[in-house]
Amino acid sequence: MASVSVTSVDTVQAGSKFRFVATICAGSFLLFLVQPMIARMALPRLGGAPAVWNSAMLVYQALLLGGYAYAHWLGRFAPRKQAVIHIAAFLVAALMLPIGLAAGNPPADANPFLWVPMLLLGSIGPLFFVVAAQAPLMQRWFTLSGGGDPYPLYAASNLGSFGGLIAYPLIVEPLLAVAQQSALWTCGYVALMILVALCAVVLPKGEVAAVAQAPASPLPDRKRVAYWIILAAVPSGLMLSTSLHLTTDIVAMPLLWVVPLGLYLLSFSVAFAANRRLADVLTRLAPFALLFAACGVFADTTSWPVAFAFASLANLFIVSVALHSAMFARRPEPEHLTRFYLAMSVGGVIGGLFCALAAPLIFDWTYEHPILLAASALLLAPPAIFEWAKRFWAADSRAARIIRFGLIALFFISMIGQGGFGLPVSRTAAMVTSFVLIGLAVASLGNRWLYTGAVVALMLCLGGWNKLSLSAEPGQMTRSFFGVYSLRNSKDVRTLVHGTTVHGIQNRGTVAREMMPTSYYAPDSGVGLAMRAAPVLFGEKARIGVVGLGSGTLACYAKPGQTWRFYEIDPVIVTLARDPSRFTFLSRCLPEGDVAVGDARIMLAGEPANSADVLAVDAFSSDSVPMHLLTTEAFATYRKHLSASGLLMVHISNRYLDLSPVIAAAAANGWSARIRNYVPDRAGEKLRYSASIWVAMSPDPATIERLIAYDRAQSWEPLKPRPGFSPWGDDHASILSIIKIKQQD
Repeated sequence: MASVSVTSVDTVQAGSKFRFVATICAGSFLLFLVQPMIARMALPRLGGAPAVWNSAMLVYQALLLGGYAYAHWLGRFAPRKQAVIHIAAFLVAALMLPIGLAAGNPPADANPFLWVPMLLLGSIGPLFFVVAAQAPLMQRWFTLSGGGDPYPLYAASNLGSFGGLIAYPLIVEPLLAVAQQSALWTCGYVALMILVALCAVVLPKGEVAAVAQAPASPLPDRKRVAYWIILAAVPSGLMLSTSLHLTTDIVAMPLLWVVPLGLYLLSFSVAFAANRRLADVLTRLAPFALLFAACGVFADTTSWPVAFAFASLANLFIVSVALHSAMFARRPEPEHLTRFYLAMSVGGVIGGLFCALAAPLIFDWTYEHPILLAASALLLAPPAIFEWAKRFWAADSRAARIIRFGLIALFFISMIGQGGFGLPVSRTAAMVTSFVLIGLAVASLGNRWLYTGAVVALMLCLGGWNKLSLSAEPGQMTRSFFGVYSLRNSKDVRTLVHGTTVHGIQNRGTVAREMMPTSYYAPDSGVGLAMRAAPVLFGEKARIGVVGLGSGTLACYAKPGQTWRFYEIDPVIVTLARDPSRFTFLSRCLPEGDVAVGDARIMLAGEPANSADVLAVDAFSSDSVPMHLLTTEAFATYRKHLSASGLLMVHISNRYLDLSPVIAAAAANGWSARIRNYVPDRAGEKLRYSASIWVAMSPDPATIERLIAYDRAQSWEPLKPRPGFSPWGDDHASILSIIKIKQQD
């Protein structure tokens, strides 16, 4: 009879635990589903300006922190009263369903740092706030209902977050229109509210609650709370810096941002798991993973992108597990659980703000990534793996002396690898020196300062000193919220590079060479033919619009009498293109050229109809694609902007995406279109011409025929639609179906 009773109790407890796990997973899933969903809804209205998305990020972080603070505040009430308050908050927030953007467009002179937060708070603020509280609050309720240790439930929370993260780009966005996504999220919200109510049923009441809430341990002191914050801040920042490092310096692959964020979320699931074996193994591996990742931080090459990307991602996951495990090991008693998660949220916000807002203002390169790797090394405090090292570092006085001299020695060794002290610069010297530094790093395990110094020295040895020297030269590297731009100069050519993608090439030596259109804008490229043909097609006073300034290369097609207007979202690019000490396309070819700064689609929509005869769209940053510039609504804006027989040129060269089906589907709506795939010959390559793919479109078929007739020697192919491919719209678009299986150079 007793055994039956015990079994019955175990069954009840298992059922109770399941409902809490399901509630936590559902809340986290909805939280990570709504962020990309609301961004997708806002993109056509707000554009892609950095101030917009930085403001949105601040709103998300503030609401998440607010939700955790709310969960902490609820802890002062009896359990059943907590349930009443929380369910009431659910019902009040439900008045904003179905989820979507609030009505209204920003005024022309609106400050995005004020207007965007107001729009997002008015659209999803209460809903996001209530859902954000689930993870810490349900763990607290689990403890109060006699469920045992609540912390492993946080592993379930992050599995739910990971599910929401991958579900949106892989399932929700490709299959559902925005209105259907909103309906799906609304159903999920109602289901979550029901799950919360089911969890509330098992909460204790009356005097039992008072006993359950009586603190059995003292409050964590400030030092302990500060340590939680630091342990949370570094992995949070490392996740963002790894994403930027991968997409800027290694490979600009679409959807790659999902991988670092997913690994970051999964690291919590491992670090907070009840079974500690995997977390312990990864913690021991963390110092070595960090060393391998440090080797590729400053590597200015695309020779081994897969190896460098794998090292960075493995390091992010393993180091995050190690640091989150250290936080888990220092967790408080369950009665202080919400305080613990509040501190964790504060740390996450600090790491995010450092990478997303502070770093682009402070640094001209992605230096936050090596800084966070060094901070990780310092926090890891890896134990010695050799017995002699344990005894060696145990002698405090000797260790102190070695640290002082050791750090200086590491600094000088790193300079040797980069040609310091007059030594020749060679790949062999850098490789030998790096192996020496790796060996010294392993030997220094057990001493956090020397190990950190060895990690920093290794990064400096393998390209760090070169990058710092470029930063020391005025104008060689520039950074904005859109990325890092670097100038590479040689005797006869100057190149503008964004990460690993060339954005402008100018020949040097004579005025004539400096005025040559190069790279993707060669004379026989699609856009080159269109610009050369413009006087024939539209007369001497043709009106030309260009979306995307780059280094200003297209300006050298300008003819007297023509009117030109560029649209550029990044003010830094405008500064680079206008500075004759960097590029002279604008200063020599179109010194009074009109450049409008802002999101092109929004600006074009606000201009009068029939404003241009030719409009070239070349606004893709690296290999990323601003979807809102390729939707049917965007093409409707272009058509309104063009004259009745106007010509639209769209640049679709991309290493990872085949954009031709997108353009073909849009062209089916009343456009005549042809595509030109240009590959330069050897003579063209010597002049720095690059392969490119341009699509020519016009509402008037005669314009396309006249463009083809301008130079019969150059081929224009029909733009063939892909069967079953739906055009992109503001309410539905996905890049999954256009990803190239094999990378194109």
